[in-house]
Amino acid sequence: VQLQASGGGLVQAGGSLRLSCAASGRTFSMYTMGWFRQAPGKEREIVVAISRTGGSTYYADSVKGRFTISRDNAKNTLYLRMNSLKVEDTAVYYCAADSGPFSVVTIGKNNYDYWGQGTQVTVSQ
Repeated sequence: VQLQASGGGLVQAGGSLRLSCAASGRTFSMYTMGWFRQAPGKEREIVVAISRTGGSTYYADSVKGRFTISRDNAKNTLYLRMNSLKVEDTAVYYCAADSGPFSVVTIGKNNYDYWGQGTQVTVSQ
């Protein structure tokens, strides 16, 4: 599967952005999907993840209540709605796909087989 992330940009603290990840190739609904982020000098970390059907989700503590992950399997697209953005949310955001055999949420980056190219999110004061 090929993944193309988009929607990043520059926003003031408190603002909102919606990221999209368009998938092509193999059947999108067969993948657990996740959004990761990597800030300069830091490790890539899981932000959110969603199971194949969308029935289960995971949110990192740092984004709970502010971010919402969703997917539209008919449109082969993954979304990340980010509200109340903070300066510390600044990072490159990557969408990723886990082709594992089970329809569960996975949060380890080593579980993810396919990665998009990343989209920069910058939050200013």
